[in-house]
Amino acid sequence: MKILLGPDPSLAYRPNVEKETKEKEEYRNFESGALFDRVFRTYKLMHTNQTVDFVKLKHAEWNGCSHSQMGMMDAIMTLDQLVDESDPDVDFPNSFHAFQTAEGIRQAHPDKDWFQLVGLIHDVGKVMALWDEPQQWAVVGDTFPVGCQFQNSIVYRNNSFQDNPDDRNPDYNTKYGMYAPNCGLEQVLMSWGHDEYLYRVLTFNRCSLPEEGLYMIRYHSFYPWHSQGDYLHLCNQKDGAMLPWVQEFNKFDLYTKTSALPDVATLKPYYQALIDKYCPGVLRW
Repeated sequence: MKILLGPDPSLAYRPNVEKETKEKEEYRNFESGALFDRVFRTYKLMHTNQTVDFVKLKHAEWNGCSHSQMGMMDAIMTLDQLVDESDPDVDFPNSFHAFQTAEGIRQAHPDKDWFQLVGLIHDVGKVMALWDEPQQWAVVGDTFPVGCQFQNSIVYRNNSFQDNPDDRNPDYNTKYGMYAPNCGLEQVLMSWGHDEYLYRVLTFNRCSLPEEGLYMIRYHSFYPWHSQGDYLHLCNQKDGAMLPWVQEFNKFDLYTKTSALPDVATLKPYYQALIDKYCPGVLRW
């Protein structure tokens, strides 16, 4: 990965932070740290308001892809304006994380250009926060099923769901809730956010990423499943086959987050060629 020779742009957001090297166990620290208050506040709002009715409303608002028209690279670069308020690991614009993830995948999987592109675009659904969904709790953060019991593996499960009405609804607060056993994740209504939205954009525009890539995008924030082994009672054989791909993606999504930022201008032509191959032209969002 080529590093910028000039001032680190992230220091505009973290002026007192030196370039750091983090151990794996230091990532996803939701218990302490400089960003704790911001992160907890975002999750508390999310866990209060993400209900079955809310998620259905968001599907109706966003699935028609009528909010904007632009190319994929333009959408990526709009994330220069977004700092993810749910992320305890970084405090710099999301566009840099996109290239960090993609470059980590390119180094490890040079023969899988579609996988590299997934790394680049996986968070682009966060553009919702810059358009008509200014509440970041409805865009960012870990996802989880609604319509069934909220499992203990969800971040802040014990102190953030008290005001969510579905947690007290007998139709929803059982193990299976409104779902059949092993119905498959494609039949499960997930909390609304950038994962599901980008999946819908890609399928609406008939982008040609393989099924494995679409699964990575749709479920990369579903940490209770891919990292905690939870919600398997809702999964089917297809989900089991796709799980290793999502887990492989997660290594790069998480562990490439450092203050060493990529030279985006140098990398853009390579990734534009991948966009032209798999997600060409002007897309509807």
